Amino acid sequence: MARVVQRLKAIQNALTDIPVSVDQKVDEFILPDGAVMTVRSALANAAPPTNFVHIDGLVVCEYQLLNQTAQLVVSAIGTQFENTASHVPSFRVVEILPSSSSPQTSSYDISVKDMWATVYALFTLFHVQETIPVVLSQKINNSEELRSYLLRSGLGRTAHAPTASNEEIYLHRATFWQGAGAQGYHTRGWLPSSSFSVAPFPYIQSFTRTPTVITAHPLRPPKPKPGDTLFRRYCPSIGETLEFTYFDLGSGSDISEHLDTFHRWHNQERVNMAWGESGSLDKHRAYITEVMNDPAVLPVMMSWNGECMGYAEITYLKENHVAPYVPGGPGDWDRGLHVLVGEDKFRGVERTNLWHRALIHYCFLADPRTESVMGEPKAENTSIIKVEFDSAMHIATIFDFPYKRSALVCVPRERFFRLDLL
Repeated sequence: MARVVQRLKAIQNALTDIPVSVDQKVDEFILPDGAVMTVRSALANAAPPTNFVHIDGLVVCEYQLLNQTAQLVVSAIGTQFENTASHVPSFRVVEILPSSSSPQTSSYDISVKDMWATVYALFTLFHVQETIPVVLSQKINNSEELRSYLLRSGLGRTAHAPTASNEEIYLHRATFWQGAGAQGYHTRGWLPSSSFSVAPFPYIQSFTRTPTVITAHPLRPPKPKPGDTLFRRYCPSIGETLEFTYFDLGSGSDISEHLDTFHRWHNQERVNMAWGESGSLDKHRAYITEVMNDPAVLPVMMSWNGECMGYAEITYLKENHVAPYVPGGPGDWDRGLHVLVGEDKFRGVERTNLWHRALIHYCFLADPRTESVMGEPKAENTSIIKVEFDSAMHIATIFDFPYKRSALVCVPRERFFRLDLL
């Protein structure tokens, strides 16, 4: 991972050396596959007001804000309120164009993965917009292929007939963050190709019987390989990459970095007060071994730019001892979170909101059938409950385990992606 970070820094330094004129502003992002995307935007007084999307230093496309606006209110289509609803803003239409910097005919194509990256840039730059109306320039050789991709993947929709090539496509923020246009289309998304299938894991009934759980539930997919990257996302607000990695316990008597770090964290007074798992290295090796052998629990190490900062257990709630306390019971694919930050330097509201929302994001991306993500912190732990409120969670109930009083917090899929959280 250190080599990857060094490579990304080298690319960033190279891009920083590209001259920037005084009438431009530059936004830089690291894509989940490690490519560096740079958007060089002409300022309002520049002519023409063209924005250039670079990936690893090459211009892949351009876009312009047209002098026309559009709005989408699905319930108003075909009524007198279409395009006139005062409670929904109208947005400038974005025209996407091929790169004008290269004479080769092939440069007038835009690849599907570069189109997805361009959508990523637009939703990062215009993050408060629920929709972004776009049109594809006819100068793009494969404009019909890209139009089909945007509509069939669910990244966007038209207000009327999808076959009308001149009608705006409304890109949806909610579907983009749910992984539309990524999984099954290319390997540039937040979930590396090794961590998902094109189709969800099939349904067949399974059964769990433990001292605390007796339940029927779907068979769970096999665990990842130790050390597999599960999720990666660059966070522009702090300029660092957040990564979730499946726990690597090491082999035999070897002490892996993950195990050594986990052991050190749990012997800190702050962490032990919350988890109560202080003890020997052998105790922690046995703890992680049990978790890794449990099909319903995913042990995850969290890192910033490759440096471990925290640990999370992502559970399937139906097989968890919290299930009887969930009003109405959990859904078959609903997930639970149990988390800790081990490194003091990575504490703080901004970072905590980023990784907490990213954990929820991962849960919803990992299986489209997951409808809710829940947690069960101590009811008096107001600091973590505040974080959960900031992630659009609500308190569903207060309940008592034999050993603590808990607040059951929950966020539904629709609410999480509807709000401007990512």
